[in-house]
Amino acid sequence: MANADNRRTAHIISHTHWDREWYLPYEKHHVRLIALMDTLMDTLERDGEYRSFYLDGQTIILEDYLQVRPDRRERLEHWIREGRIHIGPWYVLQDAFLTSSEANVRNLQIGHQDAAHYGTIAKIGYFPDTFGNIGQAPQLMKQAGIDNAVFGRGVKPTGFNNTVSDAAYESSFSELIWEGPDGSRVLGILFANWYSNGNEVPTDEAEAKAYWDRKLSDAGKYASTGQLLFMNGCDHQPIQTDLPEAIRVAGKLYPDTDFVHSNFPDYLASLKASLADKQLSVVRGELRSQRTDGWSTLVNTASARVYLKQMNQAGQTILEKVAEPLAAFAHAAGKAQYPHHLLKYAWKTLMQNHPHDSICGCSVDEVHREMVTRFDKSRHVAETIVDDSKHALAGAVDTSAFARHGQNALPLVVFNTTGWAKSGPVTVELDVARVYYREGIAPSEMIRMMKEYRIGERTLVDAEGNAAAYTMEDLGLQFDYDLPDDKFRQPYWARRVRLTFEAAGVPALGLKTYAWVNGAAEAAPAPSLVAGPRALANANLRVEIAEDGTLAVTDLATGRAYRDLLIYEDAGDIGNEYMFKQPDGEPALTTKGLAASIRVVEDTPYRAAFEIVHEWAIPASADELFEQEKQEAVYYPERKAGRSKALVPFTIRTVVSLERSGQGVGVRTTFDNRAKDHRVRALFPTDLAASVHRADAIFEVAVRDNEPAAEWENPSNAQHQQAFADVSDGAHGLTIANKGLNEYEVLRDGRNTISVTLLRAVAELGDWGVFPTPEAQCLGEHATELLILPHSGDGAAAGAFAAAYQFQTPWTAVQTGVHDGALAPEHAFLAWDGEGVAFSSAKIAEEGDLMLRWFNMRPEAAALRVRPNVGPVGAAYASDVLERAGERLAASDANGAFAADLGPCEIYTAGLTIAP
Repeated sequence: MANADNRRTAHIISHTHWDREWYLPYEKHHVRLIALMDTLMDTLERDGEYRSFYLDGQTIILEDYLQVRPDRRERLEHWIREGRIHIGPWYVLQDAFLTSSEANVRNLQIGHQDAAHYGTIAKIGYFPDTFGNIGQAPQLMKQAGIDNAVFGRGVKPTGFNNTVSDAAYESSFSELIWEGPDGSRVLGILFANWYSNGNEVPTDEAEAKAYWDRKLSDAGKYASTGQLLFMNGCDHQPIQTDLPEAIRVAGKLYPDTDFVHSNFPDYLASLKASLADKQLSVVRGELRSQRTDGWSTLVNTASARVYLKQMNQAGQTILEKVAEPLAAFAHAAGKAQYPHHLLKYAWKTLMQNHPHDSICGCSVDEVHREMVTRFDKSRHVAETIVDDSKHALAGAVDTSAFARHGQNALPLVVFNTTGWAKSGPVTVELDVARVYYREGIAPSEMIRMMKEYRIGERTLVDAEGNAAAYTMEDLGLQFDYDLPDDKFRQPYWARRVRLTFEAAGVPALGLKTYAWVNGAAEAAPAPSLVAGPRALANANLRVEIAEDGTLAVTDLATGRAYRDLLIYEDAGDIGNEYMFKQPDGEPALTTKGLAASIRVVEDTPYRAAFEIVHEWAIPASADELFEQEKQEAVYYPERKAGRSKALVPFTIRTVVSLERSGQGVGVRTTFDNRAKDHRVRALFPTDLAASVHRADAIFEVAVRDNEPAAEWENPSNAQHQQAFADVSDGAHGLTIANKGLNEYEVLRDGRNTISVTLLRAVAELGDWGVFPTPEAQCLGEHATELLILPHSGDGAAAGAFAAAYQFQTPWTAVQTGVHDGALAPEHAFLAWDGEGVAFSSAKIAEEGDLMLRWFNMRPEAAALRVRPNVGPVGAAYASDVLERAGERLAASDANGAFAADLGPCEIYTAGLTIAP
């Protein structure tokens, strides 16, 4: 609407930023949401000049409202279809750094699917309060048909209680070009004065004059054109029902300004028209507030309530890396219908924990208690899908080769659902014998039969008859039951054993079959992996344990040794759920030099392990001043509290393990936390000369500076990770992989030490008031898992990054019978290769096609070759994150083999139509 006479337009967009749960439990916020939505629809009906409302970019609000107000569905649909309530594109407003790559995509997919039901989707890349923004957001938006991103954090100092600084930032204007690592560009809109800069507009003329004098000046300070954006709303903000009157008053006061009750599509159209002759700044990659003082990045939400992050990682992994691919392959093989409805329900339940105030662990205790239940609910659905799919697939595997071993042969199928071939220990439970209640035998007799059943000597063999070394634990008598699809439950008693063995060379996205059979044949003897009183070794690595429990790990391929690995560090924390603050002048404590007890706890053909126990004592809490500072809401960087002189015991038990085929050293740490107000980290000095490091992010191996920008004042430079952090000097590298430990820091200690946060115990929510959170102290038992992966300098080429991704994904195994089947005893449903490329997802689209996704880990082009083995393929086509069919891909054989050239850092999706 801007024109040659330099008129300006004030676009006022009504909204509410709706945190489903935060400083109140979910249901208390829920009640307020119902009132807000009732008021909104009443206002739309009563006042035609109240033109539109943006429903915060998340369709879950519709579900939450209709759960209580199902009678108002038709009315709600009417206002959406009329274009007066704008919905989508997300299901929830997630924290993008703390949710997996595929979780971000499912969020976008389900948000679009739910919005499409109403006939309209707001194509707005909405990230109003994400705690930093991922580098691949521009590519994700472009693939979803969205050419913009609207965000509040990442390039400008943003503090607590919705405060923003007037300090300079990377862009010249609040409008900018945001470019992803692949080169994708979107128009970026920064809420330079926050998403509440048009909140509660006065209708009184005197008040309005003072209000708009300030607001117009503030917006004009950053705007590149006369199209000014004012967001009429804030966190849980009720509807301003008199906004049309406020707009009329403003128009009378400022005849040179057009005040419009606007919406994002209209605002963006006007802005783009006005930008024709403007040169905007280009901001590239991740927006993590790198050019700020570092005190309000909210990055330490990555370590608040670590148990939530661990549950989330496990929940995401079982859905995207186990349940979806197994169900997809069972469907493609014609053995089961793909459970779209169950997977969507499981994903939605999981994603209800993904809003930033939820997964970030920065809410009141009641919120996070409910999250634990949601994690369990989602996982239970996923586990059921996995069970159904693995049984369906195992039933299709040809196990007839094992018939030669006699009628007591017990076949089992091992599934590798990662994108790379895999070897390693697998544990599976087998019923050696069963007796069902339906057989009419007295329960006491059934129990006796199973207790006295002779297992005898047995051997584990593959389909070729090769023996595999294993260990067996007799689980004895077990009660269990079947739940058939066509009859009542079938209880039984069983004699059960647990086998653990090394599954060798299980193909990527494939399976391998074994059987436990009668006979005493021995596997080929293997040397012990215990290489000394405090040493482990395999063909790849040698591990030596010092008296203080630190590790020296030698990469036998390169000869590089890494020393002093696995020092534990404990520091005081007088911050809050959002930000870590170490007491001034109080150095961290470490286990360096603290004698540990060390003993062998496992020595098998497939794995060996030492237990390391540190008997430590640490301060019990912060001192008494801290209580006063919390009660008075002293801004956390200004706190002067220290640590208590009282000590509590802190025993750390570490199991360091090495697998026969392993590329890395496993580290499992357990401890009983009895202290408050502190942080525990594991330290891994790399001693590699490098100015940058790499970290697994969302569809990206992000390259980050070791040294923060000159503006950075915070002594801490902690950052987000997904599967790993890595330091390399080009010739040698060290990757530290994790399970659900999302915070790391590369220390500026002269050794480029990778530190990984295992626990952060804090006392309060923080932000805009006094909100005690005693359960955020995380008292009690904890367990964490890490993997140390040395490599030859390029983690992608050397396979270290692939090993880190595999580390997060569990094996799947199931007992089956001796039978014919269409699937070979060793079978890959999909073979692919591409240097520097990572496999991400296999699932079935709503329309029934098999969807496959990869991403290029490197900033240079890559060649991808794919060979499906799921039966005849009707067509292969390029797709996108919304699974829409694009250009048809030339197939090189009847099974649909195809090739694709991937651009730098490209997220690549292909669809396969499975022929009937």
